[in-house]
Amino acid sequence: MSDGVSTKYGLTIGTDNYSVSEVVINILIIRYDLNYSIYYCKGLPRIYIKASSLNKLRTIIIPHIIPFSLYKLQKGKRNNIL
Repeated sequence: MSDGVSTKYGLTIGTDNYSVSEVVINILIIRYDLNYSIYYCKGLPRIYIKASSLNKLRTIIIPHIIPFSLYKLQKGKRNNIL
């Protein structure tokens, strides 16, 4: 739960150790209706989930987050990691 950054504009998930084909996750759109994109940082793909989808994402993942780490899901908390 420590490989990402939340900002007021969205959430970046660090997927540097994965290939592009592993990062392209259409299930985020098809099953969960999340608005996301893939961008590159230093030539490595990362998933960016837009702010408009953060409430949906929280609903999906909160049951799987330990209580101590729930603060990391607060919108706009710079440097809080998901």
